[in-house]
Amino acid sequence: MSEGSGSPQRAKVIIKPRRLPGDRGKPPMLALTWSSFFGSGYFPVAPGTAGTAAAIPLFYLLTRLNTGHALRDALVYAVITLAVTGTGILAADRAGKYYGVADSGHIVIDEVAGYLVTMFMLPWNPWLALIGFIWFRICDVLKPWPARFFDRDPRWKNGAGVVLDDIFAAFWALARLSWSWLANIPAFDRFLGR
Repeated sequence: MSEGSGSPQRAKVIIKPRRLPGDRGKPPMLALTWSSFFGSGYFPVAPGTAGTAAAIPLFYLLTRLNTGHALRDALVYAVITLAVTGTGILAADRAGKYYGVADSGHIVIDEVAGYLVTMFMLPWNPWLALIGFIWFRICDVLKPWPARFFDRDPRWKNGAGVVLDDIFAAFWALARLSWSWLANIPAFDRFLGR
């Protein structure tokens, strides 16, 4: 609170900071490379959207790991998604400390993990991949509960909070996308060519 005003003043962040000034020593290259998903987080405009788009080829590759057994395929997809999430938490935490901003705009591994969760158990289809991309971006921006909690609570201003808010947003996107896919909505079917 400011003196004499009687009401708290809140600072509003309009643009997500990417890095605070200052020397933090030698860059942790592995953490910076993985947290930016091989540089897609350095895209000058909307790096989160660029990171999500960069996840689409990974989703395509994961759907091509066809072992001939649906349960085994789902398990492999889940293990890889968990590995991306876990290593992403570690990399985001280290990169956030280096940047001086826990949720730097350069950190997009959370978008990659979130997109993979959004597309869980869905087959490869370019239109479905695009619709999943759109639903994930909508949910990531709107941050429905509990994603908003992980995004705003000061105790979660670390690698885990950065990634978990996108994971929970992805569960909402997955629910919406799966419902559309499984409900056989006629317009959705025509759009996907089913």
